[in-house]
Amino acid sequence: MSQIKIDKILGSRRLSNYWWATLVLCGGLSFFLVGLSSYFKMELLPFIKSSELLFIPQGIIMTFYGTIAILISIFLWLTIIWDIGGGYNEFNNDEGIITIFRLGFPGKNRVLKLNYKIRDIHAIKVNIQEGLNPKREIYLKTKDDREIPITHIGEPMLLNEIEEKATSLAKFLGVVLEGID
Repeated sequence: MSQIKIDKILGSRRLSNYWWATLVLCGGLSFFLVGLSSYFKMELLPFIKSSELLFIPQGIIMTFYGTIAILISIFLWLTIIWDIGGGYNEFNNDEGIITIFRLGFPGKNRVLKLNYKIRDIHAIKVNIQEGLNPKREIYLKTKDDREIPITHIGEPMLLNEIEEKATSLAKFLGVVLEGID
């Protein structure tokens, strides 16, 4: 039986991020082109009569909003390309090491790689908060009471899914499970 368990963590390359980056880019380009159409007094978008707008104040505001939206969409596309937050959790019983690997923004701290010894892990803790902003998270709880999150960010997992994952991980590591009644 394999003594190594690897959980992939989905970063910013999720469908909703592609959707929002595309939507913001299209909206920003439209606003920007409407603003330029009002300045040059010619139709840059064939389906809108924007050359009749006054450049001051409507056209300049449309150009400004379009520029801001384009910059936001560039940021969103870069986070998707760089896969910010993506990585994996590796639980290696053969070597007794847990590795948490995540990607960040480019620079000297682009790669976050944390190693913990399995013997330093006291428990697997499950945190479930319902309400307007629900949280369903799994933590590695160390013997010195640090809590290291190991679940992905985004949509909360189903209750049975998080319970099953936490239970199997606690059994695999040979530690107790906290937070599930």
